[in-house]
Amino acid sequence: METIRKADIYQKKRARNLVLHLHPIKLRKETIRFQLTFGLGGMSALLFLLQVFTGILLRFSYVASPAEAYDSILAIENDIFFGQFVRNIHHWSGILFVIITFLHLIRTFYTGAFYYKRRWNWIIGICLMILVVFSNFTGYLLPWDQLAFWAITVSTSMLQYVPLAGNWLVEFVRGGVDVNASTLLIFYNFHTAILPITIVILMVFHFWRVRKAGGVVVSENSSNEMAPSDPDLVLKELVTGIVLLAFIFLLSVFFNAPLLERADPAFSPNPAKAPWYFMGIQELLMHFHPFVSAILIPLLFVIGLIWLPFLKFDRQYEGIWFFNEKGKKLAVLATIVSFFIVTIAILISEFLINFEGWLPSLPLIISSGLIPLFLVATFLFILMYFIKKQYRTDTSELILFLMTFIIVAYVVFSIVAIFFRGPGMQLMWPWNT
Repeated sequence: METIRKADIYQKKRARNLVLHLHPIKLRKETIRFQLTFGLGGMSALLFLLQVFTGILLRFSYVASPAEAYDSILAIENDIFFGQFVRNIHHWSGILFVIITFLHLIRTFYTGAFYYKRRWNWIIGICLMILVVFSNFTGYLLPWDQLAFWAITVSTSMLQYVPLAGNWLVEFVRGGVDVNASTLLIFYNFHTAILPITIVILMVFHFWRVRKAGGVVVSENSSNEMAPSDPDLVLKELVTGIVLLAFIFLLSVFFNAPLLERADPAFSPNPAKAPWYFMGIQELLMHFHPFVSAILIPLLFVIGLIWLPFLKFDRQYEGIWFFNEKGKKLAVLATIVSFFIVTIAILISEFLINFEGWLPSLPLIISSGLIPLFLVATFLFILMYFIKKQYRTDTSELILFLMTFIIVAYVVFSIVAIFFRGPGMQLMWPWNT
C-alpha cells in the first residue's frame, strides 16, 4: 500500500510539472551517464531559449534600417541599463549555439545513433544544424558595422557560382544587387521570426523521435537497470544548465561583443572575411574554382551525411564512443593524417601548384576546379583502400575514419583562414596579419 501511495503522489506531482513531462518516469541507467552525451542536446536547447529571450529584449531597442541599425546598437550598449551585458550574452550564446549543436551532431555520429530506426532523426538533426548556422548568419548582419556588412557581402557572393541561377540567387537573398536596406530587413525577419519558428517545430519533432526510438542510444551489452528520471536525470540537467549559464555570463562580463565602425559600402577592409563558420569554405576558395569550393564540395558533404544512415552496414555499433577500440585508434590516426596532409596540401597549393597557369587553354572550372578535385578524390580513395586493407575495417569503421578526416580538414582550413590569412588573403604568420 505504501508503494502504491508513493506512486500515486509521484503521478500527481508529474501531472503538475512540465519538466517531468519531458522524460519518461524511468530510464535505463546507462542513458543517464553524463559521459555518453555530455548533455550536448540539452545545452543546445538551453542556448536556443537563451537566444530567444535575449533576442526579444534586444528587439525593443533595435531598428532594422541602415540609417538607424548601428546607432540603435550603440544605444543598447551605452544608454540602456545592462544593454551591453544582454547583447554580450546574445552574441556569445549564439556562437556557442553553433559549436555545441555541431558537437551534438558529431556526438550522435561517434556513438552510432544514426542507424536504421534513428535515421530520420539523424536527418532532422542535420536540418537543425543547417538552420542554426543560418540563424547565426542572418543575425551577423544586424549590427550593420564593417565586420558584419563585408562578411555578409563575401558570403552571399559565393551564391553567384550556382550554375544558371547564381546571379538570381544573390539578388534574391540580398533583395537587390548589393547588400542594402532590403538585405537587412530580409535577414532581420528571418533571424527573428522565420528561422526560430522553424527551429522550434523541428526541435519538438526531434525530441519526439528520440523518445519514440527508446531514448538516448546505448550499447546492446549495457545493463537493463532502470533509474528514475527525477532526480537522477533532472538533477544532472539542472547542474549542466547552471554551469553553462555561469560560463556565458562570465564570458559576457569580461568580453564585449565586437562592434567595428559603421558599415561603409565604399570601403572594403583588407582582407574581407566571411563569418567564422564559413572560413573553411573561404579557404577552399584559395585552392579550388569557386563553384567547386563554395557549392559542389559543401553540397556533396551534406548529401553524404543524409545518405549515411541508408548505407548497408556490416555491423551496427550503437551506444559506444568511436564504435570500438579499433575505432578509437582509427579516429586518432585520421586526426593526425588529416592535420599533416591538409597543412602540407595548403602549402603546396599556395606555392607550387598552378593548374590555371599550366593549362591556360582549359576552362577555369576544369583547370582549377575539377582537376584538383579529381586528384583529392583519388588520394582519398587510395587512402581509404589502404586503411581498409591494413586495418581490416568494416563499413562503419571506414566511414568513421573518413568522417574524422573531413572534420579535421575543415578545422584546419578554418584555422588557416582565420589566423594565417592577411591582406590580400596571403599566407602569413598571425602576428604579421
